[in-house]
Amino acid sequence: MASSPTHRTPKTTPAMADNPPRISIQPGTATGLAVLEGRWTADQLAEPAAWHALTRELRALQQRADCGWDLRSVQRLDHTAAQLLWNSWGRQWPAALETLPQQLAMLERVARLTEQPPPARPITLWGYFLALGAAIMQLLGHGLDLLRLSGQLLLDLGRLLRAPRTGPWRDVSGLLYHIGATALPITALVGCLIGVVLAYLISQQLRQFGAEPFIVNILGISLIRELGPVLAAILLAGRSGSAITAQIGVMRVTEELDAMRVLGIAHGFRLVLPRAMAMALAMPLITVWTTIWALVGSVIAANLVMDVSPIYFITALPRAVDVGNHFLAVGKSVVFGVLIALLACHFGLRIKPNTASLGEGTTASVVSSITAVILVDALFAVLFKDVGI
Repeated sequence: MASSPTHRTPKTTPAMADNPPRISIQPGTATGLAVLEGRWTADQLAEPAAWHALTRELRALQQRADCGWDLRSVQRLDHTAAQLLWNSWGRQWPAALETLPQQLAMLERVARLTEQPPPARPITLWGYFLALGAAIMQLLGHGLDLLRLSGQLLLDLGRLLRAPRTGPWRDVSGLLYHIGATALPITALVGCLIGVVLAYLISQQLRQFGAEPFIVNILGISLIRELGPVLAAILLAGRSGSAITAQIGVMRVTEELDAMRVLGIAHGFRLVLPRAMAMALAMPLITVWTTIWALVGSVIAANLVMDVSPIYFITALPRAVDVGNHFLAVGKSVVFGVLIALLACHFGLRIKPNTASLGEGTTASVVSSITAVILVDALFAVLFKDVGI
């Protein structure tokens, strides 16, 4: 434990000018007493350069075992400066300490009220077990909320079928434009580039066996059945899913969700339902659009690299890809769209009314949507392995 600071009352207290804090070593003393002068206040320590310079100087003086402080020449000392002295001296006071009565009371108050850092606890097997349990409980909480949200969506769909005129059709129309129409350029660009890359890489392998014509089969199946829907879903999850979460999160921050509840407006019918419908309608169209541009890129690359003519590619594609693959791709894209909308709305409704939670919720929404799309696509691949092959 640090020794209690001693108090010595000076004979005289000279008047000092208003100047910044500084430290000087008192000459002619055997103990090497450090004299603190100037105004040690928060306004004088506001500059980071002054704060770091005094911290370095105090820590250098701490290395001297016989060094102490003389605070009697300090014009003014507040709690900010006292905290700086306490932290810089290793959360203790030097053995040799000369102060005024009011300074002594402030130093003792800082030493008494400063929270000591908790001791580091070693991570045990029980701690890992508790952390695993907390993660499982959090995952179950998300699952229950998603199940509740899905059930509410089915109820809202039933309500919409019973009274179509009361549906949020204007919201669906606007969301279709923002989710689907505005995503056409980026999905076309990415799809075309993916097609070029795949055609180039596949051609390098097929040329070794003289199987250049089979590039149509490989590209057709991979792009239409798998990469087209998954690529479109990942792009919309990062682009539109994050936007949905951010929109609902901002409504939480600005208390619009609370206002809707007070007015008796259901969140599910006015927020979740139109977004799920818009994503379910836009995703198949974006999937077809992305797949077409990926095939265009594949045709261009195959023609340039393997001399496969576009006419041959177009005529051979219907024979190589069964029509069942098209229905499977469209069906998967609808499921992807509803899943992305539900996850985006789920994380948006869980956002707390602060900006930090808004950023965390948006990030979690995108990551969860992309992960869920890949997992569901793997499930579709296992369940429909005999369709279109």
